[in-house]
Amino acid sequence: MNFPFYIAKRYLRSKSSQNAVNIINFVTFLVIVIGSAALFIVLSAFAGLKTFSLSFSNTFDPDLKATPTTGKYFSLMPSEEAALQDIPELANFSKELEERAYLTFKEKSTIAYIKGVDERYRSVTGVDSTLQFGNWGNMEYNGVIGIGIYNLLGVPTNNRTPMMVLVPKPGKGSFTQQGLTNSKPYNELPLVVSGVYAVEEGLDKKYVFAQLPLIQKLLEKDSSMVSGINFKLNDLSKIDEVKSSIQAVLGDKVQLLTRQEQNSTLHRMLKTENLATYLIFTLVLIIALFNVVGAIIMMILDKQQNSKTLFSLGTTIKELRRIYFIQGLLVTSLGGFIGVLIGTLLIVSQLVFGWLKITPSLAYPVEFDAMNLLIVMATIVVLGFISSKIASSRISKKMIAA
Repeated sequence: MNFPFYIAKRYLRSKSSQNAVNIINFVTFLVIVIGSAALFIVLSAFAGLKTFSLSFSNTFDPDLKATPTTGKYFSLMPSEEAALQDIPELANFSKELEERAYLTFKEKSTIAYIKGVDERYRSVTGVDSTLQFGNWGNMEYNGVIGIGIYNLLGVPTNNRTPMMVLVPKPGKGSFTQQGLTNSKPYNELPLVVSGVYAVEEGLDKKYVFAQLPLIQKLLEKDSSMVSGINFKLNDLSKIDEVKSSIQAVLGDKVQLLTRQEQNSTLHRMLKTENLATYLIFTLVLIIALFNVVGAIIMMILDKQQNSKTLFSLGTTIKELRRIYFIQGLLVTSLGGFIGVLIGTLLIVSQLVFGWLKITPSLAYPVEFDAMNLLIVMATIVVLGFISSKIASSRISKKMIAA
């Protein structure tokens, strides 16, 4: 067995004759355990919150989406649609046409987006699961709104008095060369609300869904004009191949966005928050691991006579430093392992039993990720390496000879 490792292991198990040294060693070990457990729990909680937050937007976001490279709309010709259907990796796709609109019901009004979707939209996205009450309707002038719009306008479902949707007419406006025209500067559409969806506050106030041909007529667009195409893939691992195949069909008039790219701002925000939390707790661990430096120095002073004896027996200064370096590394690694184990048990118990609740029916979201486990252990080992190296370097020939 390696001599410095053998001595370091003996020192780790043996108690000091000085009670203060034993207390310092115990507190140091406890701080490492608590710090590593806290870091792992916080990272797991943020991973759960990230998944929970993205689950809202993922309901509306397809696996892949085509949007116009320039402008708000592009044309999808029947030949291109047929070519898309021949791509084997595509499970399905749907067309949509979206525009900002003014909604009014009786004396109440708001601004939202009117989204015309075809009959395949619900099979491409998970929007069906968000329906709070009502249905998608089977009449031409049915629409589905978010619960935020529903509460704001107070429009009942299947009411004989429809909600009015107003959009500006395409063109130069209400003025001609002869002056003000008599026609209205906007197109209007009466919609009977047949259902209400609920996801999260921002999305609940954003969309009104209706049939694609109806919205194309409202916006004065022909049947080939769309603002996006939503794609559902058979295998997400082949997304790059699918993107190449779709791009070959549609050309440069569209850009293809993955689910993450469709919500790039949200993803960046979540990653930034996760990194900030990691750095804050790592700073706490750095401060806590100063205790390791102090504890090793106290051990060096406590074992000074033993070090002199070992030096007299032929142990080099380098080997003596290595003894205390290994001891510090063992303390931090063992403390980190136990801390991660405690954190894992708490996270697993939350996943199984959901003992911590956000609401009476919703458990706080957490996620066990092996990568977080490796990050915590790597952080502890690296910080332990640095602190042990600093402390063990205090041993010198002058100190041994004193």
